[in-house]
Amino acid sequence: MERSLYQPEHADFRETVREFVRRHVTPREDDFIVDRCIDRAVWKAAGDAGLLGLHVPEEYGGGGAGDYRFTGVLIEELSRSSAALASAFGIHADIVAPYLVELTTEEQKRRWLPSFADGTCVTAIGMTEASGGSDLAALKTSAVREGDGWVLNGSKTFITNGYHADLVVVAARTDPTKKPAHGITLFGVESGMPGFERGRKLDKVGQPEADTAELFFDHVRVPDANVIGEVDKGFIHMMERLPQERLDAAISNVAHVKAVLEETIAYAKARTAFGRSIGSHQANKFLLAELVTSVEVAEAYVDACVKAHVEGRLDAIAAAKAKWWSAKVQNDVLDHCIQIHGGYGFMREYRVARAWMDARVTKIWAGSNEIMKELIGRSLGL
Repeated sequence: MERSLYQPEHADFRETVREFVRRHVTPREDDFIVDRCIDRAVWKAAGDAGLLGLHVPEEYGGGGAGDYRFTGVLIEELSRSSAALASAFGIHADIVAPYLVELTTEEQKRRWLPSFADGTCVTAIGMTEASGGSDLAALKTSAVREGDGWVLNGSKTFITNGYHADLVVVAARTDPTKKPAHGITLFGVESGMPGFERGRKLDKVGQPEADTAELFFDHVRVPDANVIGEVDKGFIHMMERLPQERLDAAISNVAHVKAVLEETIAYAKARTAFGRSIGSHQANKFLLAELVTSVEVAEAYVDACVKAHVEGRLDAIAAAKAKWWSAKVQNDVLDHCIQIHGGYGFMREYRVARAWMDARVTKIWAGSNEIMKELIGRSLGL
């Protein structure tokens, strides 16, 4: 079915992203895997191409796109190339961006946004803690008022871009006397602040190209000038922006699996067994028909969510549905793609094997699928 979501200007931008991937990503994918990090030069190239500051106002060096569909195009094309690339750039360009664009002061905008948009300042967001996982209200990292600033103590884990980020948006508890979902504040913690340390690059099952690290805060003094948003309103700020994060994840999930499924269909046509292509055997033919249908139906729902978001109608429940269902479809389809490839599908040199490993985390991050079902269940009055 032909998609009606995107317009000619989005198609032009899609070509820009594809050219960036062809020139700066594809030739160096193996290097990124070995280094467990996307090279700084690639970040700068992305900034120069206008990919990192899509929604940053023009006066601060961004594109001022004002249309979330450009983000959809960016995530789709990066995901078709590399789920890790989409994760790393997506965290920066569309997860952190709303905090820095919507919640900061004029002074903070002028200090942070130009380098954010041009790729010289890499960002991350520090929400998750080892003891809490998806339960953001239970975070233990604390910030205590002292003079004209705050003293930050605690740690974060599983932080994408954490190992080399120049600026991390960190959630910390600032009023322990309030209910768990209140008394949390967001801080901009900058590289080089005394007491801010990073652990090793975490050794993940998949997506090795996206560096992921633990972050440690040992009496880090953060000035009032680095408070993001309102004091004690950090949890509310995060909840308001999580639907977009989950929509980002859904877009990536579908685009990633769609690309690998296309390659699997081509493989099934070319690979022969018992005198004919393996795709022509009824079991595989019917299976591939099911897989294509599953992906296209998921894509249609995600597209509807993107349209709703552009129109200001996306709610948290629709985003939760898109996130968990797309992750399920992605993982189910990729498992079948592995099977169709046979023994080759189990070899890391084949993209399908790497994609299978890369996808497993999508049922966990941005709120686990179980949390998504809990939210949906509550909306049903259960």
